[in-house]
Amino acid sequence: MWWFQQGLSFLPVALVVWSAASFVFSYITAIVLHHVDPLVPYISDTGTIPPERCLFGIMLNISSFLGMATMYVRYKQVYALNPEKSTIIRLNKIGLTLGLMSCFGLCIIANFQKCILYYIHVLGACLTFGVGAIYMLVQTILSYLMQPEVHSKDIFWIRLAVLLWCGSSIASMFVSSVVLYSGLYGTNLVQKLHWDPQEKGYAAHIISTVSEWSLAFSFLSFFLTYIRDFQKISLRAVVSLHGQTLYNTPQSFVTDEQTLLVAGSI
Repeated sequence: MWWFQQGLSFLPVALVVWSAASFVFSYITAIVLHHVDPLVPYISDTGTIPPERCLFGIMLNISSFLGMATMYVRYKQVYALNPEKSTIIRLNKIGLTLGLMSCFGLCIIANFQKCILYYIHVLGACLTFGVGAIYMLVQTILSYLMQPEVHSKDIFWIRLAVLLWCGSSIASMFVSSVVLYSGLYGTNLVQKLHWDPQEKGYAAHIISTVSEWSLAFSFLSFFLTYIRDFQKISLRAVVSLHGQTLYNTPQSFVTDEQTLLVAGSI
């Protein structure tokens, strides 16, 4: 059995691979069609103009679904491992709520492009990256509280390092974006897809775009830390029937029908 066939480890693997592919494929398409500059455009810029916009949208919607599935499995795993620890149970529920909000924000990013509905797109980005960063913080705290009984200290330090990477990317992106859109370098920069290295504000633009890519891959790296945990868990559905039919059929009619069936009349 291959490592990605163990337990539910395929879920975080699929999330990371599919999400990375959605960024890369949209970027390649936008570059080939000369819709953006090759040197580190905004991720959202690579999904602004058709046909890459269509590819970007549908792939991120699937990423959102994979993210929700991964976060739900993580929630059930933590709940099963710590059935009587109230602090962990409370944080686990908070983490699930934050994770679902982050995935909803990803859907907004996928379906409301920056150049069309900018403020809704920004709202989606805040939910995805802002709330998502808090989700990472909660999961890192849970990792700390669950050591060393459930797992080793190594996974806590790895998740903490990825969390710090995420936080530094958010801070860098926020500061550079505030400087870029402060009005010092012109207006209507949201619609600008091509930059000249000699233009004012180009340095702030590059810092902002590099920070955004760094932030995105810090998220993907965090979910990679789930792979080993998910190798030791599986989910199954239990079906309970509360009747012989799927309709509210009168019991007398059911009895008569069963009698006819036995008798061979129908």
